[in-house]
Amino acid sequence: MECAYAPFNWTQLEKTDTAVDIGSASYADGYDVVMGKYIAEQLGLELVVKPIAWEGLEPAVNNGEIDAIIAGMTATPERRENVDFTDPYYESKMVVIVRKDSDLTNITSIQDLSGRKVQGQLNTLYDTVIDQIEGVDHVTPLATYPLMVVALQSGEVDALTAELPVAAGVVASNPDLTYVEFAEGSGFEADTSVSIAVKKGNTALLDAIQSALASVSEEDRQQWMIDATSRQPAQE
Repeated sequence: MECAYAPFNWTQLEKTDTAVDIGSASYADGYDVVMGKYIAEQLGLELVVKPIAWEGLEPAVNNGEIDAIIAGMTATPERRENVDFTDPYYESKMVVIVRKDSDLTNITSIQDLSGRKVQGQLNTLYDTVIDQIEGVDHVTPLATYPLMVVALQSGEVDALTAELPVAAGVVASNPDLTYVEFAEGSGFEADTSVSIAVKKGNTALLDAIQSALASVSEEDRQQWMIDATSRQPAQE
């Protein structure tokens, strides 16, 4: 995982009950870490978290550097060509983050962002869906949300695309920001479910992880996200 995509995963300096040591006096925590620990426990394994940049995750699982990607990743058709995915372990919705003093706080459709500078995360669907906005000023994507938040706060961009848990976490630690939800038919057309990926053809591991996932109730999945959002560190 990236260890930089709160509340799914992040890096912190404090050792806590939910965090996993990733070396260099740092720890990984977040929804993905909790889910990973649960799966490892069900399989009688120990969870080892390796921080890897987003674009390096698929190569890492295919060259054997890691066994699975648990990183808030959506199983797009393009990614399915390179790795195998479990069923979704969390489903969300797509929103936009804006400055609280912006005139965009009350928009009701993504088309209200026409002519505005909108930014998404590099190599994700949160970047590609921006082109669903007619006449949008599609700003060059950045690698992480902390960098994107700085761009929004400084006025370089007008809005950021994000899934709801990420947006809620960003807003919680940045009171000058807010997020906008859209009614069905007025928002982005995109799959915002996230799944776990393994090396293509690794059926044994895929089936084992899928079996462990099947034992997690929907109530627990939602509560783990609420808990992760509430304890994530402020994004700087």
